[in-house]
Amino acid sequence: MKINISRQNIYFLFFLLILIMFVLLFSFSFLVPKGKEYRQQRLELKKNNYELKRYKDYNEVVLKKLKKLQTTHRHTITAFDTSFNAQRFQKQNKGYFTSLAISEKIKSENEDKFSVYEVNTTSSINSPKSFYNFLDAVNKGDWIIGVNFPINFKREGEIIRSSFTMKIYKVAKD
Repeated sequence: MKINISRQNIYFLFFLLILIMFVLLFSFSFLVPKGKEYRQQRLELKKNNYELKRYKDYNEVVLKKLKKLQTTHRHTITAFDTSFNAQRFQKQNKGYFTSLAISEKIKSENEDKFSVYEVNTTSSINSPKSFYNFLDAVNKGDWIIGVNFPINFKREGEIIRSSFTMKIYKVAKD
């Protein structure tokens, strides 16, 4: 029994065999190693995406908290940027005192990135209650003011003379 295969079919089978060997060689030499690398990179990408999502969520939480604090403390933030004006301070607070005198402000050294001005005041008040009302008004005023101790009170007839030192804080521009 003789197998009758044409030369054309033999060339075709030979070409097909070479093509299959080339595909297998290409697959095992390039595709399989790159597939392992691809899986590793895909796993790393998933980790990075998870971490990015975590950071974005944290960023949103912190941003919401920041916006809430900025709206809650808007007055304080603007007070740090407002420069101190002695005449305006006297106008705003003269209702609490019968007389209010502010001595010249002396700029002291910067403390913790703040410009600090020291103001010595002498005032005459009718009662200590008006002084406490003044302290409440200072807390709601346009400046960040710290009233330093000691606060001296002296009674002279119907009037109480008080003398105290205030520090006005303003953010230093660097």
